[in-house]
Amino acid sequence: MKQLFEFIRCVVAAAALVAFAGGAYAQAWPSKPIRIIVPFSAGGGVDTLARMVGQRLSEQVGQPVVVENKPGAGGNIATAYVATQPADGYTLLIGANGLAANTTLYRNQPFDMMKDFAAVAYIGASPLILVAAPSFAPKNMQELVALAKSQPGKVTYATGGTGTSGHLASEMLKAAAQVDIAHVPYKGGTQAFVDLQSGRVDVMFIDPPLAMPQIKAQRLKAIAVGSAKRFDLLPDVPTVAESGVPGFEATVWWGFVAPGKTPPDVLAKLNAEIVKAIAHSSVKDRLHDMGVVPAAWSPEQFGRFLGTETEKWAVVIKRANIQPE
Repeated sequence: MKQLFEFIRCVVAAAALVAFAGGAYAQAWPSKPIRIIVPFSAGGGVDTLARMVGQRLSEQVGQPVVVENKPGAGGNIATAYVATQPADGYTLLIGANGLAANTTLYRNQPFDMMKDFAAVAYIGASPLILVAAPSFAPKNMQELVALAKSQPGKVTYATGGTGTSGHLASEMLKAAAQVDIAHVPYKGGTQAFVDLQSGRVDVMFIDPPLAMPQIKAQRLKAIAVGSAKRFDLLPDVPTVAESGVPGFEATVWWGFVAPGKTPPDVLAKLNAEIVKAIAHSSVKDRLHDMGVVPAAWSPEQFGRFLGTETEKWAVVIKRANIQPE
C-alpha cells in the first residue's frame, strides 16, 4: 500500500510539473522573433495583410515579426512547410479560402488541414463582387440570369485560374441560379482583368481592392455583391441573395493558423494579440479602405468556421468536378 501511495504521489508531482512548465512556457511567449509564412508572392492581398498585421503585432509584443513568402502549388508549398515546424507559437501561416478549399481540391497532400493545424485568429472578410464591362447589357442579377437562361453556354465568366475563389463562387452561382455559363480560366488575374474590361469575357467575381477603383472610374460596373448583407462601400448594389438567388454567399476571408500541437495557452495569447492588432486604428482603418470587415473571433470560433467552409466548398468542388491545373 505504501508503494501505491508513493506511485500516486510521483504521478501527481509529475503532472503538476508539466502543468507548471506549460504555463511558464506560455508566460514566456514571445521570447524570440515570430514568423508569418505567406503562401503567395510578395505584393498581393494576403502578403499586404500579413505585413500590416505583423508590423502592429511586433510593436505590441516587442519582438520582430518576419514575413516570409513561399508561393506555389495553390498555397500548398507554404502549408506543407508550416505543418513541419515546431508547435511553439513562433511560426504562423496566413491563408484565405484555400485553407478550406484545398483539402478537397488537392488530394494526397503530406498534411491534413484539420489535424495538423490549429486555428489561431480570424482577420476578416470581403465580399466577392460580380462585375462586368459597362457595355455588358445586363444591369443586375435578374437580367444576367435571364440572359444566361435564354442563351445557355453563351455567357462567359473569367477567373484567375482553376480553383480560385472566383472560380468556386461562379460554380456555386451556376448551381444556385441553375444557369449554364462558360468558364474562361486565365493564368493569373492580370490578363483576365484586361479582357473583362474590354468585354472579351462577360463577368467576373473579384475582391474589393481590385474592383473598387475600376467601379469608381466607371471602367467596370457592379452587378451584385456576394456577401449576405449589402457592402458598405457599395450600398446601392444588391446582394446576389436578394436578387433572386436565396442563400448565396461568397466572400474572401483571411486568418492565421499554427502547427497543430501548439499549446492552448500560446494559441490564446497569439489570438489576443492578433485581435488587438486588428482593432488598432492603424490596421482597422486600412482594412476598411481595402473593403475588409474584421471580426474578433476566438480560436474555437475560427476553427468551427474552417470546418464549415471546408464542407461548403467540398460540395461545390465535387459537384462541378473541379480539377487543379
